[in-house]
Amino acid sequence: MAIIKHKTQRVGVFIDTQNIYHSAKNLYHAKANFGAILKEVINDRILVRAIAYVASTESGEEKSFFDALSKIGIETRTKPLQIFIGGAKKANWDVDLAMDAVKMQGKLDTIIIASGDGDYVSLIEYLKNHGTQVEVVAFGKSSSARLIEAADDFLDLDLNPKKFLMGSTPDRKPREKMQR
Repeated sequence: MAIIKHKTQRVGVFIDTQNIYHSAKNLYHAKANFGAILKEVINDRILVRAIAYVASTESGEEKSFFDALSKIGIETRTKPLQIFIGGAKKANWDVDLAMDAVKMQGKLDTIIIASGDGDYVSLIEYLKNHGTQVEVVAFGKSSSARLIEAADDFLDLDLNPKKFLMGSTPDRKPREKMQR
């Protein structure tokens, strides 16, 4: 099914920053270019809101990254990074991102989820059942097949990594598909 993208379409972008960041890092040893990603997915439509869900550390070393996101029109929602016994680190935003998308869907024609995380399949199904077009943007090699299948449209950042990455080696081949 072909999806409709037109200039009067109201769009909201919800970015699972950790997912995109770690996919770029693990697949390409590079950083995601969130400005290029945002520009590509909006595609001359009306951006109502773009929100990046991010983790903050006690050291505050990520402040320049948050400032860079703000300069390109992406709001940041922060949550302290949790550090577990044994050293594991996590800042889980799945529920918050899902709740924001559900709360805002009445003001949007299209919701774009920037993540390859299969945990968002139920959210996508809910939004679609309530009349919202749902697009997903992520690195396909690290994305859930169920997520890709559930979305109305999927932009695979692996198809043009030079466009969506910063600091990558041009001739670097991506690693094989990560297990999700």
